[in-house]
Formats: sequence, structure tokens, C-alpha cells
Amino acid sequence: MNDTKLIDIASALGISVTTVSKALKGYTDISKTTRAKVIEMADKMNYMPNSVAVNLRTNETKTIGVIIPATVHHFFSSVLNGILEEAEKRGYLVIILQSSEKYELEKKQVALLLQKRVDGILMSLSNETDDFFHINEAIRKNTPVVLFDKIAKRVDCSKVVINDMKAAYDAVTYLIEKGFKKIAHFRGSYVPQNSIDRFLGYKKALEDHNIKYDPSLVYVCDHNTDFEDGYENAEKLMADHKDVDAVFAVTDLVAIGIIKYFNDKKIKTPEQVAVFGFSNWFMSTVISPKLTTIDQPGYDIGYRAASILIDEIAQIKEHIPVVHQIVELPTHIIERESTQREIKKK
Repeated sequence: MNDTKLIDIASALGISVTTVSKALKGYTDISKTTRAKVIEMADKMNYMPNSVAVNLRTNETKTIGVIIPATVHHFFSSVLNGILEEAEKRGYLVIILQSSEKYELEKKQVALLLQKRVDGILMSLSNETDDFFHINEAIRKNTPVVLFDKIAKRVDCSKVVINDMKAAYDAVTYLIEKGFKKIAHFRGSYVPQNSIDRFLGYKKALEDHNIKYDPSLVYVCDHNTDFEDGYENAEKLMADHKDVDAVFAVTDLVAIGIIKYFNDKKIKTPEQVAVFGFSNWFMSTVISPKLTTIDQPGYDIGYRAASILIDEIAQIKEHIPVVHQIVELPTHIIERESTQREIKKK
């Protein structure tokens, strides 16, 4: 491995180390001729600057950390694409960590990123996270944090979100307007804010359309809102409520689990029970029938979150007061086969 130092370039050209250093940094007191010779020799000798020394001198690492609950989920892969594109464009490396929906692991990962001296942190909280000391500690140490998707209202930082309550309200209203009356909800756990808001949107849509809220139609997904949650709760639902006519699921993965159970048991979707998902995962177009869902703009969420974080890093470096912002991106319904059943309204 080549380990060329400034002194090697200086010796080859017969000039001082200071002159070489200034030439590589573009100092105006170094002539264009000398600078050209230094750059040519540096290229010839495969010189690479010592990034550690540069980081110590500038007090920045040009690195940001990202903590997400899962890497296999289509939504988070879309978010990462947005983050990576913006970070690369603005000269930042990205360290990606997965909390696997575990609070203790998330805490350790925040500590690790601080130890690595990242310039800022992007986070979507785990389903278990209900204490935010580790995040507030990072902010207290002047490391900016931007939360996205699963956020905490009690953390004073910038956030990039959708209006989960409105999106869920729109989804359930869509089902009601199609004539569905007995609508179950497969919700997320009780801690994540987006799970809470989607449940509240479901409940409000029922109430606003004079449909009595029935808590027995709400099933909690305990396996991190994945395929198994949908499959297992669909079995419980059909044992408890044989006359249910629609299900609003907290995620597409849960919805796909529901459809798989219905397909296995010869329950026709949507002729017997309609299914509505959330996030517009690519599998929603592969499952049969294709899944009606809420389009959640993952790429835009990642792009905006990274942009805000890098702006805040620059503001802190320049001692400019940071004004935190809440960015709310729009969602819309993607209508597909899983709800395409018209019911005559009485």
C-alpha cells in the first residue's frame, strides 16, 4: 500500500513541506507554476491526504450515521436510496445501522456513532423506544439528529414525516364510501407514534361516518408488523367476526399476510373481505389480488431528511442558530384489486 507523505513530495521537488501543503490547499501565495508541479508530483506518487488529520483539523468527519429498524423493508430501502443520493452529492459518507426494532440495540448504536464522531444522525425509532435520553444526549453533545417516519414528539429536533392520521383516515373513508361497514384494523404496537396515529385515523373515520367503533375489531401486531402478524391475526379475525367485510392494515407486509391467509382458506378478496395496506411496497403489485394501499414517499423522506441534517451540520459549524423544522410530505391512495368490489348502499 502506498504511503506517500508530504515530505516525500517536497524532497522530490526540492521545496519545503510547507510549500507542498499550501499548494495542495490552493493558497494564493503559491505560484500557479509551483502548484501545478506539486499536483503533478502528488498524482505521480499516488498521494492520499490523511483524512484523520484533516478531520481533527476541521472538527468534522464528513460522515453521517443512519439508524433504521429494518433494512429488508421496501420502505426503508427507498428511504436509504434518498439519503445516500443526497449525502453523496454533498460529500458525505453514510454509516448504516439496523436496530432490529430493539431499544437497547438502538441505544448502543447511537453511542457507537457518537464514538465514531459522526457529524450528525438520522433515525427512525424502534418499536420498543419509549425513552429518549440517548437521543437527547446526542443533541446535547452538539450532534444534530433528524428523525423520520417513526418519531418522538418529545425530542426537540427536526423531523420528516407524513400525516399518518390523515392517511389512515383517508384509507378508511375510502372503504366506507365504497360501502364497507364492518372494517377491522390490524394496528402496530402501542409505542410507535405512527402506529398510534394510524389507529386514531381509523377510529376517527368510523366515528365521522356514524359507524360505532368496536375495539374487538382491532388486532395488535406483535411481530414488528410483518407478514406473520397479518397471517395469524387474519385467522383470529375470521374466528371472531365471520361477517367482517374489510381490513385496514398498518403496513403492506401485514396486508400481504392477510391476503395469503385468505387465499389459503379460499376466502375471496375482495368479494368476501377487502384488504387495504399502507406504504406501497413493491410486493403489493405482485400479490394476487394486487393490493390497494397508501403510497408513502420513502425516497423523498430520505432525501429531505439528509438535506436538513447536512444543513444543520453546516449551521452548527458556522455557529448559526439551528431552527428545527417539521417537514410533512403528502401521501395518496393507490387503488388496486383488493378493494375493487362495489357494494350497494342501503
